[in-house]
Amino acid sequence: MYEVDDRDTVVELHDAPSPDVGAPLPHLICDEHHVLLAYLVNEPDPAWDGSYVNVVGPDSDGYPVAIVRFERPYAHMLGPPNDEAFYGHPLANRGLEPYAVFEVKDSSWLRRLERMNAVHPYHDRERFLAGRRHFVFAFHDTMFECIAQGFTFEVVRGSLRSVLPRMLASLE
Repeated sequence: MYEVDDRDTVVELHDAPSPDVGAPLPHLICDEHHVLLAYLVNEPDPAWDGSYVNVVGPDSDGYPVAIVRFERPYAHMLGPPNDEAFYGHPLANRGLEPYAVFEVKDSSWLRRLERMNAVHPYHDRERFLAGRRHFVFAFHDTMFECIAQGFTFEVVRGSLRSVLPRMLASLE
């Protein structure tokens, strides 16, 4: 994790698909040059009366699944906190909320990565930072954070397992 200072600003990205509140079940596929994230998208059932729970898993079919492809990813992490410990995240008091997607402007994490890279003999601060952005996907049981130039996404119907071959093909 990283520590934040007074410069970090959190902005919600309303155009990105909101993760399912109960079980987004994020799946991550990556290699040295690609990062792809899939998760179940929030789709409220207008007929739901609160008297039952739908239990879903990676094979549950017919759900909206977001496939996110990060452009020129540099660093990423998947892990704590979950929604019960959410307010322990260093950006929680900056507007970060559970079950949504955000960008962190003037990111402490990105600035820390730049300082780490500064030992490189040809390091150029402006070039290093140019176009790099910090994204946060706040899920139910985990958080996903990525430094990249941007991301694109598509939402398809199916199961998380059904989108994995498509994601793997993107690595080629």
